[in-house]
Amino acid sequence: MNNQHNGSKVKVCENIEYIDWRELSELYRIAPLGNKSVNWLKSVYENSRFYCFVYQGEQLIGAGRALADGFDCSYICDLAVHPAHQGKGIGKQIVKKLINRSKGHKKIILYSVVGMEPFYRSCGFQSMTTAMAIFADQDKASESGLIEVS
Repeated sequence: MNNQHNGSKVKVCENIEYIDWRELSELYRIAPLGNKSVNWLKSVYENSRFYCFVYQGEQLIGAGRALADGFDCSYICDLAVHPAHQGKGIGKQIVKKLINRSKGHKKIILYSVVGMEPFYRSCGFQSMTTAMAIFADQDKASESGLIEVS
C-alpha cells in the first residue's frame, strides 16, 4: 500500500524478512520506546503474528506489531513512529492496519503510555475497567502511571 505523506509516498510493509534490525532499534530509541537490542527486537517480532512497517523512501519511519492467537485475543503493542513524522497520521495508519489484520478476534487490546489515551480512542479503543498487569518492574510501572498500587 502506498500513501501520500508530506508530499512523498510512504510504503507499508507487512514482512519482517528484509527488516534492518539496527534501524528498527534506533527507531525505538528515538520514538521513544526505550533502548531495545537488535536480538530483543528480532525475537519479539518473530514471535508476533502481525507486524506493520512504514517507510518514506528507504527510511523506516514507523512500526508496530500484534500478538494474536487467531480467534480470541489480539494484543497490539510497540507502536513506534519517528519523531519527525509523529502527528501526521503514520501511527493511525499502523494501528488501523493491525486492527484490520486482527479482525475476527473476539477482542483487540493494547495498553498505552500515559497521555496517549486520546490517540487510541480516536482509533476506536475504549478504556477497560478490569484490566490488570504484573510488570517486571512494578515500581517503575507505578511511577510512570501505568498501574495503581493498592
